Amino acid sequence: MVYSGARILIETLIEQGVDTVFGFPGGAVLFIYDELFKHRDRIRHILVSHEQHAAHAADGYARSTGKVGVCIATSGPGATNLVTGIATAAMDSVPLVAITGNVTVPLLGKDSFQEVDIAGITMPIVKHNWIVKDVKELAEVIREAFIVARTARPGPVLIDIPKDVTAALGEWIPLEDSGRKGRVKKWALSSLPAASDHAEASGAAGARARRLLERVRGATYTEEDLNRAVRLLGGARRPVLYAGGGVIISDASGELTQLAERLNAPVALSLMGIGAIPREHRLCTGLIGMHGTVASNKAVQKADLLVAIGARFSDRVTSRTDKFAKGAKILHLDIDPAEINKNIRTEAWVVGDIKDIIQKLLKKLPAAMETGWNGDIEKWKTHVPAAHHRKTKLHPRFIIEETARGLGYDALVATDVGQHQMWTAQFFPFSKPRSFLTSGGLGTMGFGLGAILGAKIANPKRPAALFTGDGSFRMNCAEMATLTAYGIPLLILIFNNRTLGMVRQWQTLFYEERYAETTLDRPPDFVKLAEAYGLSGYRADTEDTFRAVLDRALRELAQGKAALIDAHIDQDEKVLPMVPGGKPIDEQIL
Repeated sequence: MVYSGARILIETLIEQGVDTVFGFPGGAVLFIYDELFKHRDRIRHILVSHEQHAAHAADGYARSTGKVGVCIATSGPGATNLVTGIATAAMDSVPLVAITGNVTVPLLGKDSFQEVDIAGITMPIVKHNWIVKDVKELAEVIREAFIVARTARPGPVLIDIPKDVTAALGEWIPLEDSGRKGRVKKWALSSLPAASDHAEASGAAGARARRLLERVRGATYTEEDLNRAVRLLGGARRPVLYAGGGVIISDASGELTQLAERLNAPVALSLMGIGAIPREHRLCTGLIGMHGTVASNKAVQKADLLVAIGARFSDRVTSRTDKFAKGAKILHLDIDPAEINKNIRTEAWVVGDIKDIIQKLLKKLPAAMETGWNGDIEKWKTHVPAAHHRKTKLHPRFIIEETARGLGYDALVATDVGQHQMWTAQFFPFSKPRSFLTSGGLGTMGFGLGAILGAKIANPKRPAALFTGDGSFRMNCAEMATLTAYGIPLLILIFNNRTLGMVRQWQTLFYEERYAETTLDRPPDFVKLAEAYGLSGYRADTEDTFRAVLDRALRELAQGKAALIDAHIDQDEKVLPMVPGGKPIDEQIL
């Protein structure tokens, strides 16, 4: 079949199982948008208000489903507006395909109108990118992009397509007719192909993809790696599991819980690991690190074996690396060999798919194992900051727990970045993986509304909420127009303390209360703004008024409408516990 490049793009996206794309049109992608219009009954396009939020929406779609998210932007500023969203996905290992238009091939490199080297700009923040200069390579590049995005450690990729390539005619051969369907299905699994499986990949793009996949193909473990891990586990008296986002990405939450119960070991969670084990499970000790619980941080410091599973020992977890888990041997399980010994030296490691590794370990371990914790974990769980129970007119914990009861514990929850993000991680009773959507690695203010929009579209039957701060919400509030335009029912809850709360907290504790440029005593009125965008807006500043407006907002959601609550909290409310910079993680401000 002979199609235009734009039609080839749409057909290949549909072939890859894409049902929704997020984007914003422009001159360089007009042929693509014309085909999207013609095929709107086969693939849905969501028009956002800003390209950054197209990337965040595709990210939220991917995080909540495990599928590859797709976003589209035009050349120049449209493409550069995707960069923050792509970097956010890269830091949190989210599979994303970003598609950008560009000027025609003859105009590349000539400083043409709205031309930018987006491949060069994004090189450090993608797994791979392609510039497609020949329509004959387009379908193969798209197929390779999806393979790279979802294979091994997932992440974002970018395809840059000059406008004349989208207009050019080329032959499109459906995957089922190409003789490669079986191979592509295999590539979608955790195993990677041998070099011979790439023989039919075309052109320079195919060669680049072959080299990329060959580099990660060595990420496989041996039987001796497993046996070494079993010996360490068998010899531990005070083991601790430190679970990160890799557990959720590999769908290994059930296996993690089985391993914890087999070892009778506490499970400390990174921010990205929230939901990997139910919060109410007896072995879950909650967050680890800067704002970690006393139980998690003390357990790690008292452990004789720390098992890091799909986690990368970020600085927010370890604080002082020379004082982190000093009495423990460290066993690291991860898909990415680059993470081994990068931040913390380990005794042993197993590199491969987390789900598969834990299943193999469970077969080798005894049916029951003793622990030497002797009630320590339960005792440390009782140590909570007084601030968690502080009596104020409207406390963050009250807001979150009331909202959880109203939405149900199956809710999808996104956050922006700041104090509200940490309170949500501390207080919302997450019981399932892929329920907590937050920017962990990059810490992107403005992430939340786009992300929850994409997640809700992907999961229309699940209730959804955004917890945000007044500082963050200013950065993404235009996407309320998208909620109204598409009838997307979700709850926006603003923790309004009239300040950049986390920065103010640092200024209070470490900068002698010099509140330089953090006080937000300025418009907008968020209730009026919500109403201007077609949402129902409510305001609350006491527990009673919050209960009343939450009930009204939930009724709006039941009718298929979005709603916003502007909840006013104390300006000096703090996130505690907190590990000051440069201190070991068990020296916490409570």
